[in-house]
Amino acid sequence: MTSHSPGPGFRPRAAVAMSRDAASAVLDPQSLGAFRRVCDLAPFPVLDDLSTPRARSVLADVDLLVTGWGCPRLDEDVLRAAPRLRAVVHTAGSVRGHVTEACWERGIEVSSAAAANALPVAEYTLAMILLTGKRVLERARDYRVSRERGNWLRTPRGVGNYRRTVGILSASLIGRRVVELLRPHDVDVLLHDPYVDGTDASALGVELVTLPELFARCDTVSVHTPLLPTTRGLVGRSLIDAMRPDAVLVNTSRGAVVDQDALTEAVTQGRIRAVLDVTDPEVLPPDHPLWDCDNALITPHLAGSEGNEWRRLADLALAETTRWASGAGFLHPVRRERLAFLA
Repeated sequence: MTSHSPGPGFRPRAAVAMSRDAASAVLDPQSLGAFRRVCDLAPFPVLDDLSTPRARSVLADVDLLVTGWGCPRLDEDVLRAAPRLRAVVHTAGSVRGHVTEACWERGIEVSSAAAANALPVAEYTLAMILLTGKRVLERARDYRVSRERGNWLRTPRGVGNYRRTVGILSASLIGRRVVELLRPHDVDVLLHDPYVDGTDASALGVELVTLPELFARCDTVSVHTPLLPTTRGLVGRSLIDAMRPDAVLVNTSRGAVVDQDALTEAVTQGRIRAVLDVTDPEVLPPDHPLWDCDNALITPHLAGSEGNEWRRLADLALAETTRWASGAGFLHPVRRERLAFLA
């Protein structure tokens, strides 16, 4: 008889719970084959509706759920149908959409691939910091129009990345990865995070500053704070107005962290520049002035894992499933007490 306790020889019964599109994107045949080598995976189709008779039949026998974008909420009703469920391994970042209080009350262990998803966002951020410091996008546009190089010895001294001051708003998983990626570059990094002390800041190699200082002193400010009730509109008009002339605001967090109206005003007036992978609303209205503003680069929320980067999410989820089944526990657990500070 199969043991139901993680440890040597334990082979968990598992099922995939997410949207079919998410499963098709993240779990390619190679990843699914790897999962099947470490657990008894319920046959597809995936569980995208946990109220159906088939879903209830599958849930009755699972020890572990592999979840992803579009996973239904794991509420009390669902958990009653899954009496053996002991763990949730999420192939994306935030678990807020489906892990409920009932899961924590049950004592279900939860893992997230947020650490894996943080890397491409950090890479995007680094690229944008360096590109905007060199004014690559604007100069490429001008070059395409003029077809002449011009006198490069007259380049303004504000162009370039040497000793540029970069501000990081929040030492989140992504914020910390950005700091790490910035280390080889000749930039000064400032950080604001009310939950980071001087010892932690020294270990990160950054200067800890107040929020107003961050915006007043930096050439580039990169926003990485999660959207919480306390951070909605955090980057308000006074902070935006305090930014240096021609400074850059990079936002890969959530659009609602920034006062969209104040930002639009500052950017369209040419006082600052902006790189926005997120906006508020998520897709701006077709006639919004930022679309045609040369000082704004807007990308369609593409900084996170896409394309071949989905494999990294699946690989982390597989590694977590393997660890849990062996009794080693999760390397990337989600803690109930930390949920208030997570995206």
